[in-house]
Parts: sequence; C-alpha cells; structure tokens
Amino acid sequence: MSFSPELAAIRFGCGLSPVIAPPDRAETLLSGLLAPDDLAARFEIESFNGFSERLIKARRIRRESASRKEITEEIGKIRKQLSVDRNRWHTMRLLRWVWTDTPFRERLTAFWSDHFTVKGKTSIMLSGILPYQQDAIRPYLTGRFSDMLIATTTHPMMLHFLDQSSSIGPQSRRAKVSDKQRGLNENLAREVLELHTLGVDGPYTQKDVRQLAELFTGLTYDVQDGFRFRKGIAEPGAETVLGQSYGGNPAQLDAILAALHDLSVHPATARHIARKLAVHFIDDNPDPALVDHVTARFLETDGDLMAVYAALLEHPSAWAGGPKNVKPPLDYVASACRALAMDQDDIAALSPQALRRTLVNPLALMGQPLFRPAGPDGWAEQDEVWTTPQAVSARLRWALSVPARLRRNLPEPRAFAEAALGPYVTEAVRFAADAAESRSDAVGLVLSAPAFQRR
Repeated sequence: MSFSPELAAIRFGCGLSPVIAPPDRAETLLSGLLAPDDLAARFEIESFNGFSERLIKARRIRRESASRKEITEEIGKIRKQLSVDRNRWHTMRLLRWVWTDTPFRERLTAFWSDHFTVKGKTSIMLSGILPYQQDAIRPYLTGRFSDMLIATTTHPMMLHFLDQSSSIGPQSRRAKVSDKQRGLNENLAREVLELHTLGVDGPYTQKDVRQLAELFTGLTYDVQDGFRFRKGIAEPGAETVLGQSYGGNPAQLDAILAALHDLSVHPATARHIARKLAVHFIDDNPDPALVDHVTARFLETDGDLMAVYAALLEHPSAWAGGPKNVKPPLDYVASACRALAMDQDDIAALSPQALRRTLVNPLALMGQPLFRPAGPDGWAEQDEVWTTPQAVSARLRWALSVPARLRRNLPEPRAFAEAALGPYVTEAVRFAADAAESRSDAVGLVLSAPAFQRR
C-alpha cells in the first residue's frame, strides 16, 4: 500500500483538521519531530521543577505549622489549587493536539508516556504526571532509546510510583546501623525488565530481577533537590544481570547507567519496542514482517528513535487498509476537538466545574480516568477494552452533548463530515448529518461514526 495524507493524519497524527492540512508525505511526519516545539511554548504545561515547588511548600508546612488543623488547612489549599492546575494542563495538552502541525510529536509523546507509565500515589503527586512528561518524555523523542530509559528510570515520579526510594541494600551502611525493617524493593527492577525493556516474555529470571534491584539501590529523590544517588543505602559489591557484571565497592551511579544502556540495546528490547509501536499505531495484530523490519533498524542503530520511526513509516504495512485501532478515550476526545478546531478562548472561558464536566469526568465514564492508569503497564491497546457497552454509550453521550458547550458556533453538518472523516466518510454518515434536527445532533452523529472512532 502507498502513503495516504489522510490516513497519515489519522493513524500517525491527531486526526483530520478543517484548518491544518494533513502531511503530504511520510518524511513530513519525521521532519516535524525535528522542528522547534512551538506548541509546548504556546500551550504551556508546568515543568517538574516548577511542580516541585508545591512539594517543597507542603514539606515546609508539615515541618513548621503549629497544629494539625493548620497543616490540614494549608495542605488542602495546595491540593485544591493543584486540582485546578492539573485540569488546566490537561486542556493545554488537548490544545496541542488541536493546533499542532507536527502531530506525530503529540502521538509519540502519548505513546512513550504510556510505555513509561507513572502514577502519583498521594493527592499532591497525582498532579505530577504531565510535568513528568514534559521533562522525561518530550525532550527525548528524537534521541536514542537509552537516553529516554535513563531519564524516566531516574525521574522522581518513577522513583515515587515504584517505591524505589524505600529500597535499601541488605548490606548497605544504612541497613547495618538502622533498626527500621525497610529492605530491598524489586518494583522498579521488575518493571524495567518486564515492561520498559525486554518485555514480559524476555530472557530474564527472578535472579536477574533481584540483582538489578540490588544494583538500583541508591536511586532516590528529595523534594528539594530532585533525583539523588545515595551511596549510604546502596548495596556494595557487584551484581550480575543477564550474565553481565556491574558495579563494585563502593556502589556508583555509573554502574546503573551502564546496565540501563545495555538493556536498552538488547535484541529482546528491540523486538518488544518494535511490536509495541506497530500495535499502537497500526494494528492489534501487526504484520510480523513489519515488526521484523522495525526490530532490525532498532538493532542496526542502537535504538536511534528517528531511525526506528522511519522504519515504521516506510514499511508497506503501515499504510494498509483504513483506520483500524479503536481510539482510546483521550485520543477520541482530543481528535474530536481537533476536528472542531476548538478555540483556546472557548475552552479558557469554561469554569473549573464546566471543564471537569466536559473534558475530564467523561474520560472516566469511557474507561480511561484521567491521571489514574490501572497499573505500571499503562493503558490497554486491545480494541475490546474500549468498546464495552458502557464505554460506547459514554462516547455517544459525549459526542451528542459536549461539542455545543465547547464551541459557540458549530460547523455546517456536511462540511464537518467531510472535514472530520475525509475519504472515510460514507453516504450513510452524510445522510445522517444532513437529516439531523440540529447542528449539535449532526456533529454528534459524525463523531459517533465508526470511522471516526478508529485511527
């Protein structure tokens, strides 16, 4: 199959737009990744360094406040403001999808953010997910996989989510002098091997998990200083992971970075990443030849992500058929906003309550509660997860009721159908849009069409 601009916009981008042309060739998708990240500046999401100021303030309140009541009240103010800011950052992410002319960047940010899933385990840290993505995902989209692996593994959000800061080497200085019973935690090591690199069927054993967990001791963070390597809690001596020895006495961060680099270029990692990309962007059951092709390019280039993306886009299977995978709820809502050319001023005019009702709470009803992934493996890729009766019903209700609240002047029905679906619009959809009793109903019917539900 050959390249299609409209399919490129839907399958590898953020959906069709009535005001932004689809990419004219596959190379345009790639070159867009190297262009200045103007949308990040235009629709700003706080960096994790900025977000950390809230953590520092909360710690100061807990240390200096005179009473439990004062602590509760002051921390409550921080949580309330963060709830507002968190939802505002979410709208900034949606607006990036709406207005980007480099849509592959937004899709890859979403893909890698899910691959390296984190979740806040306290009410304040719950708001750290999007700042984490700005620091640990977005800047590394076009580098080597090893760079992103190291950035995410050592990020405070990952260390928090997987309880790494509580992991203490059994023979470390801290373990020998402390009466506390905190011990080795294998969470981070297991997820790095099982989810982030080799894959669940990768060539590792429980012994490798244990050894990597011992190697990882010392990785921690402080709300004031961010990531830290603390030798006092690190396990001394060498650890062996996949037959390779790392570290020594004293323990050093360089040994951890070396292990992560070796894992990043392992053949099992190459295949795991290649298949995940093919499943996410193209088909739940991808062409084995496509997976082989992307795997080979990953290995040839030591995980050069631009080369990996190029391999994905140049294979004929990338352009086979029409839209296939069902859009997860966040993608569905974001692509609907893009099809409607949602205006920043209209969204900015929404009250915090209206924002929650229109762009936050409906995602949970569709099966994807915002900022609350089910586990470290992120959101499911399988279509059936997003097509339960309850989830489909929630999509239909959103499509029929919410667009009129988000845009003051809805588009003419037939023009909207053509703009939103391009060559995938059917006569049945055209007829339904023309016959609808109102523009709101017509827009809802187009957004409910099977072709719009897929990418």
